[in-house]
Amino acid sequence: MVLEKVNAVADWRAMIGPTDARKAKVTHPNSIRAMCGLDSQTNCVHGSDSSESAAREISFFFKEASSAVSKHDEL
Repeated sequence: MVLEKVNAVADWRAMIGPTDARKAKVTHPNSIRAMCGLDSQTNCVHGSDSSESAAREISFFFKEASSAVSKHDEL
């Protein structure tokens, strides 16, 4: 999935919670990782840490979307 909106990276990372699902269960119990993850390796979801990382990571999975993504300031 590619999420495109203003503040997409920050908003998505807030929704998914800390990388370590064990920590998420304590500090962000309503986050996706708290509800579905197990630990830092099996945390159920990924979220890019910056717009630059997102553009690079999107190109791994969505070859046809790569050129469109690079046209935006934030994903």
